[in-house]
Parts: sequence; C-alpha cells; structure tokens
Amino acid sequence: MSALDAKIKRVFGEYAVDKRVARSGSIPRIPTFIKEYLITRYCQEGDSRCLEDIAQKVSELYPDPRSRERFLGRLKEEGRLKLLDEFRVVVNLKKNAFFLQIPSLNITDALVRDDIVRGNERLYSGLWGVGVLVYEPPLQSRLRDVTPVVMDDFEPFQAYDIDFELFSDARGEFTLEEWLSMLVRSMGLNPEAYTLRQRALLVARLIPMAESNVNLLELGPRATGKTYTYRELTYYSRIHSGGTVSPARLFYDIKSKIPGDLVVNDVVVFDEINRIKFASGDEVVAKLKDYMVDGYFERGGYHPKRPATCSLVFIGNIDIGEAYRPLAVASYLPAFMHDTAFLDRIHGFLHGWELPKIMKSDEHLAQGYGIAADYLAEVLHEYRNVSLEQEVDEVFELEGRLTIRDEKAIKKLLSGALKLLFPNREYDKSELESIATALVDLRNNVSQLLTAMSPREFPEKKIKVRVRG
Repeated sequence: MSALDAKIKRVFGEYAVDKRVARSGSIPRIPTFIKEYLITRYCQEGDSRCLEDIAQKVSELYPDPRSRERFLGRLKEEGRLKLLDEFRVVVNLKKNAFFLQIPSLNITDALVRDDIVRGNERLYSGLWGVGVLVYEPPLQSRLRDVTPVVMDDFEPFQAYDIDFELFSDARGEFTLEEWLSMLVRSMGLNPEAYTLRQRALLVARLIPMAESNVNLLELGPRATGKTYTYRELTYYSRIHSGGTVSPARLFYDIKSKIPGDLVVNDVVVFDEINRIKFASGDEVVAKLKDYMVDGYFERGGYHPKRPATCSLVFIGNIDIGEAYRPLAVASYLPAFMHDTAFLDRIHGFLHGWELPKIMKSDEHLAQGYGIAADYLAEVLHEYRNVSLEQEVDEVFELEGRLTIRDEKAIKKLLSGALKLLFPNREYDKSELESIATALVDLRNNVSQLLTAMSPREFPEKKIKVRVRG
C-alpha cells in the first residue's frame, strides 16, 4: 500500500474504497457507484468472499436479457419477486396512477404504491434499488391495459449517514497534488498516467456536478472517459446519447404535467452532440438559450417559481488531427451550436484532445484507494446549494476585455473549482493561481471558437487571472 493509499484510508475511513477491486469484473452490468455502494456497505477489510457474495446476489436479483422470461415466470408462479433495477416512475393522469418502468423486465406500465413514490422522489428520474413486486391479475378489471404488477416495497441504493464536513476537513491532510490524485482515483482513473495539468482538466469534469447552472463543452478523441464520468459516478445525471430529445422530456410534459430532466437532475449530458436532434427544434433551442442564462424556462403555462439548477454538458468526438484549428473544431458542432449566441452561453470548452486515450487497464485505470463514488456524488450534490461567486470576486482579479458573460462563466468555473480543490478555503497563492489559469483558459477556448466563427462580432482576446494580495 502506497503512502497515498494509507492516507486516504486513514482520513476517509468507511468512505474509502479500493478502486481496483471495485472495477473488477466480479460484479457485472451495474454502474460503478452502485458497485462501490455495495462494497462499502457490505464488505469488511480482507473479506475475500465478499465480492463473490455480492456478485451472486446481483445475479439472483438483476436479470440479464437471457433470463428475463425466467424472472417473469417466477413472478407469475409465486406471485412475488424481489428485483434489483433502475426503476423509474411516470404519472398517468387519465388512469390516476403512477406507472412504474422496470427496464430489466421490459415493463413500462406496472404500478407502484403512492407512499413509495412520495418517499423516493428520485424515482421520477430513475433510481437504483431493490423492489418487491407483487403480481395482481385482478387489477386488470379495474385498470385496463396495464401490467398487473405492483411495487409493494422498495430499498433505494444510495449513500446513508453522509458526513459532508469530512470532505472539507480532510483537505488539510493532503497537498494539492495528492488531493488532485485522490480525486482522479475517485473518478476511476490512475493519476500517474496524467500530468498535473491533465489531472486538473479531469477534475474540471466534476464542476457541473458541484456547481449549479454550469454549461460545459468537451470535444475530444474517443476513449478518453468523457461520458464515463457522468454515467458511472453519479445518480444525479441524465445522459442523452444521440437520438431525438423532446421539449416534454427536457423541460415539462404538458399532458402528464411531469417536470422534465432539467428540473429533476443535477446534470443533463448531451452525448455525441453531432447526432442529437430536437423534436420541435426551434422551441427547444430557444428555451435552452433562455435557460442557459438564468435557469428559467416556461412551457405550456408551467414556469418554476425558482430557477432550475441543472448544469448542461455537451460532449462530442473529434479527430485529433484537426483539433488545433478552431474552424475545423467548429465543424464538429451540431447546427444549433453554430449560433454564436448559443455558443457564448457555454461557460467552458474543455479540449479533450489534451487528455490521453484510456488504453491498458493497469496503466490508465485506478490502482489504489479513492473516495467511494456514491459518497462523492452526495458531497457534490450538497455543494450545489452553496455559491462561492462572492469569494471568487474577493480572491481573484480578471484582466482583459471581458463581457458580462465572460465574467459570469469564469465565476461559475472558479466557484466550482474552489469547492472541489480547496473545500477548506485554505490555499497557497501560487497553487491557486495555476489552477485558476487552467480554468480561465476553458473560457478562452470558447472565445477562440467565437472569434473563428464571427471575427467581427467577437474580436480576438485573451482573459487572464491573478490572485489578489
């Protein structure tokens, strides 16, 4: 065990997890944050059989496509079935019912007890856990065209009894380089495969999880872990991978009166953005542009009394040979992002080609201890309730021809960075300045794209940052 391993274990205790063990193939088909939840909750140090026991339990509770009919058969014959899945609830007003989606059984219209929904509101956007399903054929006489299955009990899989203050208290035990390495490990990657600047860029992917209403763009080669960060590390995200996205799904469903993804998630990710299409495209783009300014939107008479806080992340693949020519980079953007007014609302543009591809697991994936993903997800979720933009004003001074949108973007990025890298609010001036410079460059990258696309409207400029005092 390395000195960093020992320190992470000592400082974080039950929230520390061996990332090499967590990424083993022993527990297949479930997200990393669920694996690590199970490991930290049920495994003791040195228990070599624990992973086998968890894998066995998962196989008993979570059907793969080949065993779907067998599970359905058990439900029919026994009338009751315990099932692991990412359950999701939708509201059907015509039938005055909550409909339960059970992906592993390919069921979209089961039922669920009202009190379960009230106690687990994240079911609206999808929540992993173990549910008890009851088969009730008489239901079809009362509710036609529904699957006569009711969720009678539910145990959500999420972190319990979180010590949020531990994250900030622990920071004083680590140097900045150690802390960056710990965060990169917690993301499932091996910090030794990355330079210090590259580690900072990796951690920048976490900013939309820790800071509300951050809009981030990342273009880069395939296999650099872009989507992995948001899929595997948090249950507060929603990923749209290509395909068509409707305004009902994104903002508000007028028919069912269900708030959309922007209301119920911390982060919405548009993956493979050149393949994303919007139903009612003009409406969605116009509403997105408004939303990206202040978090407000209105649809069908619905307008939240408070702004939504969901951050937006736009991800795309790019051929590395063309990466350094801004106009060539712009050609990879979808049509709706060729609108400079839209692009100017992006706070930071992460050059993914600066990061190496993830190749051999023993070189690029985490080898030692890090923070359990479910604990980190809860900490970042909690941090979204706090803004450090006022502290950013007090600590940093910006230089250059800044617009109001430049200022807002940089404040958002730096606020998120302070939460992640200096949660105890103690920092060395030179360290803070180097991190701030890397983040301000994310906004400069947006400016370069805007200049390439419309040089008259957006003349070339470079924003600089320094630490006051």
